[in-house]
Amino acid sequence: MSPSTVGLAILLLGVLALVGIMIRVRSRTAQKLFLPVSIISGFIALILGPQVIGRIGEGLGWDALADGGIFSAGVLEVWGELPGLLISVVFAALFLGTRLPSPKSAVKLLGPQLSLGVTFAAGQYVIGIALAVAILVPLFNVSPMFGALIEIGFEGGHGTAAGMAPVMTELGFEEGGDLALAMATVGILSGVIIGVIAVNWAARRGHSETLDVSANKDPEIARGIYSREQPSGGLLTVRTESLDTLTLHIGIIAVAVLIGQVLLSGLQAVEQWLWADSIEIFSYVPLFPLAMLGGVIIQLVADQTGLGNMIDRGTMERIQGLALDTLIIAALATLSLDAIANNIGPFVILAVAGVLWNVFVLFFLAPRYIQSFWFERGIADFGQSMGVTATGLLLLRMADPHQKSPAYEAFGYKQLVFEPFFGGGLVTAASIPLIVQLGPYPLLIIMIVLLIASLLSGLFYFGKRATFTVGQSS
Repeated sequence: MSPSTVGLAILLLGVLALVGIMIRVRSRTAQKLFLPVSIISGFIALILGPQVIGRIGEGLGWDALADGGIFSAGVLEVWGELPGLLISVVFAALFLGTRLPSPKSAVKLLGPQLSLGVTFAAGQYVIGIALAVAILVPLFNVSPMFGALIEIGFEGGHGTAAGMAPVMTELGFEEGGDLALAMATVGILSGVIIGVIAVNWAARRGHSETLDVSANKDPEIARGIYSREQPSGGLLTVRTESLDTLTLHIGIIAVAVLIGQVLLSGLQAVEQWLWADSIEIFSYVPLFPLAMLGGVIIQLVADQTGLGNMIDRGTMERIQGLALDTLIIAALATLSLDAIANNIGPFVILAVAGVLWNVFVLFFLAPRYIQSFWFERGIADFGQSMGVTATGLLLLRMADPHQKSPAYEAFGYKQLVFEPFFGGGLVTAASIPLIVQLGPYPLLIIMIVLLIASLLSGLFYFGKRATFTVGQSS
């Protein structure tokens, strides 16, 4: 791929962002729904790409539009690679520039958030595998591996679905990769739509403790663009004649990602040495949770050596915001809508069941697990359980735009424990081989036990305790 194609793809993302800003400034509907510009821009790119304009062009015999819509295949290829790269940037910066809380505060934040996350994920396996063995296999004569598609597609997303495709093909589930990608598409679309509706519902009914819907009446807030003077988004921490502060912070994030890659490569090497002949697990663990761990390591070292003042949180948030906005636009622009038709019956049953489960957990269980800021903390896990981590952060940004709640911290701590197992981690990677080697029932039993444990801890332990409030993190 030529450098000019890569450059064009990145420039087009910037143009799409500007178009999205202009639409949001002028659209009262977008303002009332709190729709971020990244979502608007992403859907514009989706419409102008091969899924909509491309299909119209193919039907009309316009070969110039048939392949990629108004975009070239090279541009779409670059966009397809960006989400998997940028999510590591988002998570590497999550704790950089902040003083890490005491272990007691971290555990207090982690407990109910982890119970909620495991409830979402284990429930997806329980529902999916139970439907597969009870209905889908006997009625549609499909593989029992269908039962893992909800978690692979919803929690894992497009990257995990693509990573699991070779394993599914090797194990005789040739259509599994396409179906997982389609499930991921359904997840992110329904997650954004339901999430936006939920944010507006929470704001108007008073269930959100940080989002005031009356703020939408302020034209400046509704448009999403400042017209008055605002504080600086970042501070200089090194002299610019030696190195620009932005360059320093990008370098710190790069080191955090590299630390994560070293950790991941080490785990993969150990696996190859010890048990790779029987089953491969770490080959499918995503980089971003380990990149986040790399960021935590750097922050710990900086705090211990007195260099913590060199890392500015505002600058890290600007880099993180750029990566997240770009990630969302690129991910929406490259959604695939082609893989559902051949298995429409079982696919729809699984997708609907997965969506209903996630909605039930958000609205019924989350307020019973978490006593304060339940919506802000619940919507992040809901977004992740529907459309990977980026969707969770997107919805959390909508629900808590000024980071007034502990939801960001709680979500981040949970990721350190949760991501190595679900959403592209060990459990996700092992689910298909386990179903093939041992049948669906052992994995179903394990997930039922995990689900029951998370329900009991969430409802009867964390749900009965005094919960974290703002100001307790240090």
